[in-house]
Amino acid sequence: MVNNQTKEKLLTEVERLKKELKKKKKYGLVWEDKPEDVVKMCKEKLPVLKEVKSKEIITDKNKPMNLLIEGDNYHALSVLNYTHKGKIDVIYIDPPYNTGAKDWKYNNNYVDVNNQWRHSKWISFMNNRLKLCKTLLTKTGVLVCTIDDNEQENLGLLLKELFPNREITCVTIVHNPAGIQGLNFSASHEYAYFVYPKGGRFIGYQYRDDKNNDIRNFRDVTGESSLRKAAKNCFYPILIKESEIVGFGEVSPSNYHPEINMAKANGVIEVYPIDPSGVERKWRFARQTVEEIQKELLPKYLKQRKVWDITRSKNKFNYKTVWNDTRYFANNYGTQILNKILLPNIFSYPKSLYAVIDCIDAAGNNKKKLTVLDFFAGSGTTGHAILELNKDGGTRQFIMCTNNEDNNGDGFKIATDICYPRISKVIKGYRDSKGKTISGLGGNLKYFKTDFVEYKEETDKNKIKLTKQAVEMLCIKEETFETVQGGGSYLIFKNREHYTGIIFNQLAIKDFKKAIRDIKSEFSVYIFSLGDDSFEEEFEDIKQKVKLSPIPEAILKVYRRIFK
Repeated sequence: MVNNQTKEKLLTEVERLKKELKKKKKYGLVWEDKPEDVVKMCKEKLPVLKEVKSKEIITDKNKPMNLLIEGDNYHALSVLNYTHKGKIDVIYIDPPYNTGAKDWKYNNNYVDVNNQWRHSKWISFMNNRLKLCKTLLTKTGVLVCTIDDNEQENLGLLLKELFPNREITCVTIVHNPAGIQGLNFSASHEYAYFVYPKGGRFIGYQYRDDKNNDIRNFRDVTGESSLRKAAKNCFYPILIKESEIVGFGEVSPSNYHPEINMAKANGVIEVYPIDPSGVERKWRFARQTVEEIQKELLPKYLKQRKVWDITRSKNKFNYKTVWNDTRYFANNYGTQILNKILLPNIFSYPKSLYAVIDCIDAAGNNKKKLTVLDFFAGSGTTGHAILELNKDGGTRQFIMCTNNEDNNGDGFKIATDICYPRISKVIKGYRDSKGKTISGLGGNLKYFKTDFVEYKEETDKNKIKLTKQAVEMLCIKEETFETVQGGGSYLIFKNREHYTGIIFNQLAIKDFKKAIRDIKSEFSVYIFSLGDDSFEEEFEDIKQKVKLSPIPEAILKVYRRIFK
């Protein structure tokens, strides 16, 4: 017989369960959360970065500094949440596809096809990392994540949950035209999710410079879709005078049927999208958007017809949602490229270099100055792509994170034997597998490894320990890698634009101020404090010159949020 006390406990538990059920989602992605060792580890040990100085590459101090971080990407992302919050323009990742083959470990064990928690483990794994990376994006930043059919639906739902206020577009990329043999179908494609802000232009154009007149002509030329009736806002005059475009007229009413050229006052000629047979067609851009590309349009005089027409000097188009170009074939432009740089078949399934280039260029909105993060760096294709893109004079920079596990069980480790050597050779130049000399693309690289500070509780001793181990993190945050003064109670670093000071003992403030007195530049100054005192009073006389931050409190605030 149940006594009153037991009955009361049961009723209390029932009420608790009811409340829990109300919290459960009625629609969305549901999975069994599987604890991850690298996440639990951060409850007692805080991640930091330590530089491997012997792997530094500097070819031009005027170029941006790229970073390669060796270690678990959860720990690397934790550090980047302090150093790069809101600073990343593009995140491009190619995570494990969870195929069931021995290509992905969870808690140091391979997840094979028979693992009953296989999908929950993968979703937990991705959820932990996507939560960390979303805070790194700028307000206009774009995330690109590639995947195949094994987890495509799950990834899409997870992204919708984590990025509810963003647009999400899934692009299909044909990367293996021969297909991967299956029981009923041969898979020839994979996917790339683009996650970007709503309400604006955040994805770049695809540029195609084609000699074909049908493409270079600004007038649509064939098919029903090229006719005037297909888009009434695309039939309007382009105004030229003395061989230059001087403006655009309004959309013509449907009952107005001009000739291809209509002479107006003051030497102005109206040019309409009418073909040689007199068929009224349409311009490729609507009237309300044509000004955006005015600089690309050129008047062209056709001598045989004695009329003016309009061409484009360079054609740009929206990327389509299906990418089918021979440059995206992974074997030709992924495996074979890597084989020429390193040893044959040293890495399984590297991405096409050109697929990654186009993903980054699209996500970066065609900008030449970007910070790009890849925390599943693998063979280093993303870094290679950035260096290739910078051949246009750009100053894009990359941050890559990868572990250093044995890739294929053949003794070659991913970070030290594959990713780093590839980037090093692409920067410096190399002899390919056929003995041909390939010139280097130039660039700079810093190599870091994740490390840890024991931190079971916030004691003064542990705060001092963390501060001493955080120097590289502060230099990365400020992008100041050149040492001006090292050792002692304070350190000074610089780049071309500003300086960073790190003061370990408040008693050294006076000496630090004396050291920087004649330096005419702004300083970011980090001062050790057991609390959050930034010692503003001591810097009152030079407050316009310095930006003060207490350490390690600024770092601990980030870690408390992540590891709570």
